[in-house]
Amino acid sequence: MYDNLQHPIFSIIKELAETTHTECYVIGGYVRDYIMKRPFKNDVDIVVVGSGIEFATLLGEKLHTKVAVYKNFGTAMLVYEGLNVEFVGARRESYRANSRKPIVEDGSLSDDQNRRDFTINAMAFSLNKADYGILVDPFGGVHDLEQRIIRTPLDPIETFSDDPLRMMRAIRFATQLNFKIAIEAITAIADTKERIKIISKERIIDEINKIVLSPKPSVGFKYLFDTGLLELIFPAMYNLHGVDIIDGKGHKDNFYHTLEVLDNVCELSDDLWLRWAAIMHDIAKPATKRFDKKLGWTFHGHEDRGARMVPKLFAELKLPLHEKMKFVQKLVQLHLRPIVLAQDIVTDSAVRRLLFEAGDDIEALMMLCHADVTTKNEFKKKKYRQNFELVKQKLKDVEERDKVRNWQPPISGEDIMLLFGLTPGRTVGQLKNLIREAILEGEIPNSRIEAYQFLVQKAVEMNLTIKQEIPLEISNS
Repeated sequence: MYDNLQHPIFSIIKELAETTHTECYVIGGYVRDYIMKRPFKNDVDIVVVGSGIEFATLLGEKLHTKVAVYKNFGTAMLVYEGLNVEFVGARRESYRANSRKPIVEDGSLSDDQNRRDFTINAMAFSLNKADYGILVDPFGGVHDLEQRIIRTPLDPIETFSDDPLRMMRAIRFATQLNFKIAIEAITAIADTKERIKIISKERIIDEINKIVLSPKPSVGFKYLFDTGLLELIFPAMYNLHGVDIIDGKGHKDNFYHTLEVLDNVCELSDDLWLRWAAIMHDIAKPATKRFDKKLGWTFHGHEDRGARMVPKLFAELKLPLHEKMKFVQKLVQLHLRPIVLAQDIVTDSAVRRLLFEAGDDIEALMMLCHADVTTKNEFKKKKYRQNFELVKQKLKDVEERDKVRNWQPPISGEDIMLLFGLTPGRTVGQLKNLIREAILEGEIPNSRIEAYQFLVQKAVEMNLTIKQEIPLEISNS
């Protein structure tokens, strides 16, 4: 009868609620996911009519487990048999115009459900003896789940104005669950979009990342675009939108192209940063767009310009500026290279250079480039992707033979200084570059002995003499 409340914590709460004459309900995500038959999560929210902290403290004593208390938020949390259980007192809320932090007062279950963001998150299961397990659904959350729609319990204008982050959450839930947002809620988001400016960028990027990690992120980005939020929170992506036509010649809409590439990447990988590389790969096209009477529209150098834009955009969005940013920057810089290889005769030299520059990120780069083929011409698409398979095989063959992926020079700068009695400076750098270029061009194999022989020959041309021999048996492999 109560299979919706199978975990033992619920019956334990029921017993304590009975002895303390307290009303308790499990509310929010647990209820929503149970009704949707989604996988059970480890987080459960309990609303207590009274003090959530006091009830959690008593329960912690009963279970002999530690209780974490967050007085500023009026919440407490404990862990029981792998379940994170958070308690909060039922409350009513009111808001000031310049803040999303509410003025909180004690309230009833009804007050607490009124303040919830969406009808599908306002449903509750009773944990009280008299009606244990009964669903309390005052706003038709079950109906909205069946209709796959996101609605607010109260007036959406008021809901979004009070806490503008709920606009992002509405779009995020719609994207994650593949739901529609009710038309009145969409209109309310468009009407109150400027309120998003009071939300911290850290909170906004957290919601954006959840959209990006969804099965089909384009759903969320289209909502962000259509409501006007994208222009406020990520103008560089918004600026990709639009098509210019001169002399009857137009170009593709780079915003919708980017969304298609992003969705394509999502079919290949769950990696958040590869997905961000898809978002950023054409980000500089608006800045590099030019019209040539013979060629039509061009975007020359957009990969270089885009790579330079990535650090600034990551900083503005409050994304990390460490190796994840550098990964995205590298893929933006290199994303045209495999496409160029696929269009032409693939030379070993070009493949070696790509392996050298991409290193361990070569598989991610190839996935991005595969996703970047969005032509509606099925013949062209098939041809490009067949050529990509040839490029991938060539990459594998060249790497097995030449070992230039994550390449380290077989003759180091220290070796060069020791060999010719040099101090750090331009000459050492020139000699290192000569070795690297000779290996990448296939003039010499990637081995220490051949590199040494090549170096000695170049040294003669540069009037350098050997001062001290270096060991040649050291291998770079």
